[in-house]
Amino acid sequence: MMMLRVQRVPLRPLARLFSSSKVSTSPQTQRIGWIGTGVMGKSMCGHLISAGYPVTVYTRTPEKASELVARGATLVETPRDVAKQSDVVFSMVGYPSDVEEIVFGKKGVLQALNPGSIFCDFTTSRPALAQKIYDFCRKIGVRSLDAPVSGGDIGARDAKLSIMVGGEKSTLEAVQPLLALLGTNIKYMGPAGAGQHTKMVNQILIASNMVGMVEGLLYAKKAGLDLNQVIAAVGSGAAGSWSINNLGPRIVQGNFDPGFFVEHFIKDLGIALEEAKRMDLDLKGLHLARQLYEEVKAQGYSKLGTHALYLAVENLHYKTRI
Repeated sequence: MMMLRVQRVPLRPLARLFSSSKVSTSPQTQRIGWIGTGVMGKSMCGHLISAGYPVTVYTRTPEKASELVARGATLVETPRDVAKQSDVVFSMVGYPSDVEEIVFGKKGVLQALNPGSIFCDFTTSRPALAQKIYDFCRKIGVRSLDAPVSGGDIGARDAKLSIMVGGEKSTLEAVQPLLALLGTNIKYMGPAGAGQHTKMVNQILIASNMVGMVEGLLYAKKAGLDLNQVIAAVGSGAAGSWSINNLGPRIVQGNFDPGFFVEHFIKDLGIALEEAKRMDLDLKGLHLARQLYEEVKAQGYSKLGTHALYLAVENLHYKTRI
């Protein structure tokens, strides 16, 4: 196993580049921090490196940052070390608990973010946590955004993500050129937490769509149809969706590698159900999707992509036939 060298970073004062939203955004004026190098995070960070920005990286598994380090990124030991030498810090981690740790932990970014810097979290997380981060950052003169993304590994790789942003609009304007390197559809949704609420809408839509997609393909298979031809026929019509056109072919190929992990999707559906309950909404379709994805997990597919729902539904069919 290749050993990566982790740089120990001394505390240095930052130039206060973000005293207003009218700032110059360029590799010469901004230092970028990045936390999280998973399925999507590594590609996203790579786009910033390709654009020439100096990037400081933290990841719990240093080996996952090896490609980024080879391209010029500096690997450090803690989120705090990232914040020490960054003007803008981005994070893309797995769970709300991970966000809590990298922000509020003893070695978290709040221990070192300088007044005028910006923290932007791409993780799909709880709206209340986004509001909490915003409030704490504001007290120390730091600006924050909740900016969950949609598009999976393909969108991250091709820099075609949809980015849903909550926080102050002036903060979005300050980092807009950086976000434009990662996505093609960047929308301001409102105050802190609004980005996360919008992502919940996204996940609710995907959940029901995924159920319909895998049941449709299972029906097509049982009817003896050519699945690739079925996808080509329905994918451009009223039933067309990102899922059928991008994940459908993967199902046909038997490729269930994760563009987005089942276990992370279950987490998202749980947050959506919590928020729905708080708003006195009973979303029965969402409940059903959550139950089906729990079955995917129970069958041992939690580390596969969300389209592994097909395997679980197929297995359930054969199980009920016995």
